[in-house]
Amino acid sequence: MKKITLYTDGACSGNPGIGGWGCILDYKGNLKEMSGSCELTTNNQMELLAVIQGLKALKEPCEVDIYSDSAYVVNAFLQNWVDSWVKNNWHTAGKKDVKNIELWQELLKLLETHKVTWHKVKGHADNERNNRCDFLATNEIAKFKNNQ
Repeated sequence: MKKITLYTDGACSGNPGIGGWGCILDYKGNLKEMSGSCELTTNNQMELLAVIQGLKALKEPCEVDIYSDSAYVVNAFLQNWVDSWVKNNWHTAGKKDVKNIELWQELLKLLETHKVTWHKVKGHADNERNNRCDFLATNEIAKFKNNQ
């Protein structure tokens, strides 16, 4: 099974507002950068979409180390929030509907294919690849605004 490192980040100008996502796939030092934007979205949706798009780009089952600065995404797995949401029919411990259900469900489906290890990194700090993903995401927002 191939070992891949996936770095991700999402950004939003206004929340909700114009959003951008960026990710970098690293396979043995070969890097693939991807990014995109959405017109009306939230920061959390862009964080999820960055992971989803990175995993969608994989052509076969892989061992994937995912690095994200999003506590929302990473802690959902490291603290087993997702398992609880699924058991509670997509409701939080406070009985509210989980936000972004469709994205969470898409991500869970992708995770069935891969062996994933989650890593929380500090945003806007010393992780070069995370900083590059932030640049990709914010650049998508700028491009979107310039094309309006």
